[in-house]
Amino acid sequence: MDTTQKQFLTAKARQLRDDVIETIGRFGSGHIGGAMSVMDALTVIYYAKANVDPKNPKKFDRDRIVMSKGHAGPAMYAVLADKGYFPKEWLKTLNQNGTNLPSHCDMNKTPGIDMTAGSLGQGVSCAVGMALAAKTDHNPATVYCFIGDGESQEGQVWEASMFAGSHRLDNLILLLDYNKMQLDGAVCDINDIAPVEDKWRAFGFYVQSIDGHDIEAISNAIDNAKSQHERANMIVLNTVKGKGASFAEAAANCHSMSISEEMWRKETGRY
Repeated sequence: MDTTQKQFLTAKARQLRDDVIETIGRFGSGHIGGAMSVMDALTVIYYAKANVDPKNPKKFDRDRIVMSKGHAGPAMYAVLADKGYFPKEWLKTLNQNGTNLPSHCDMNKTPGIDMTAGSLGQGVSCAVGMALAAKTDHNPATVYCFIGDGESQEGQVWEASMFAGSHRLDNLILLLDYNKMQLDGAVCDINDIAPVEDKWRAFGFYVQSIDGHDIEAISNAIDNAKSQHERANMIVLNTVKGKGASFAEAAANCHSMSISEEMWRKETGRY
């Protein structure tokens, strides 16, 4: 990755984080923690890796991007609006009556969303099905799927992973948002999923563990995943929940929190 691209992606991730803060802040509350922690990886995928076209969002050979941890919808919305899938004015309607932007991703309401999410664990199974279908159809698409660490306490995540590993779905890239916090506290205190790398390797995955906020490391990990064959992929993103929002970063209550107008304007500098 050259310096110019790295600087662009870093600045873009910062802008998109500000968009998330403003979007949630205008509504008054929302799932900011997990939206902020995935933003660097989302930025790299949408602006440097994925084969997607806002002008043709349903094209056959597009890459699929599934946010299985559906409460990170505001992160997806910020990216999709910036890419031109829908007007940025929609961001002001988050969670409101009649909105196209519900708190959790909905493929029937939001252009650019490939799979509805909300019930944790189900998005992973859908992504695995998409990857299998692409193989069957000789479709070159890559399927990216973000999953949460709290979400990974769901048995469905492991059933889907077992299938993906067994069928060697090398066109599937799972990205674990390993911020080590969930709704009610630390993951290790509720139902520890460690060691995550060993568990996915046991299912036959090609596993990489990286700093989930390092733009270049994310880019390299995706390149590595796409260059290897015969194994499904897991990229463990070691992240900080609420990353980039001073009032939320690593805070115990940042899974979903109230944000005042004063807070979001001060944080973003948007007055």
